[in-house]
Amino acid sequence: MENMKSAVQAYKTAQVDAAILGATPYELVGKLLVRAIESVGDAKGFMQKGEIEAKGQAIKIAISIIADGLRSSLNMEAGGEIAENLNVLYEYILDQLMKAHAENDTAILDEVTSLLKEIKEGWDGIKPVPIQPELQTHL
Repeated sequence: MENMKSAVQAYKTAQVDAAILGATPYELVGKLLVRAIESVGDAKGFMQKGEIEAKGQAIKIAISIIADGLRSSLNMEAGGEIAENLNVLYEYILDQLMKAHAENDTAILDEVTSLLKEIKEGWDGIKPVPIQPELQTHL
């Protein structure tokens, strides 16, 4: 049984690695947002079932994605006010995740999910325009 779990985990890791290797920076941010939303949802489910350790792991994953992936990838110079606002929002979300974890409060997780979905919706709305092939040689 343990070998089966290891095989499944290796397969999942390979899927993630393959998805990341072919992704643009824009796509990576989208994937991080999706995974953060999923982790918060997982944490809520574990919280409702009283599975404290699993809840903590799910919140830890969400915090890592937001702090180490989304927040650290902000370009504060080029992003200007938008990057500054996202930085403040990510900090708020991180604080709320810690609070939800400490207080076992699913309502806080619902708020975090709502905020992350709103960010994702905004992100999806700014899809970058691909560079035309004839212009790529001049860049």
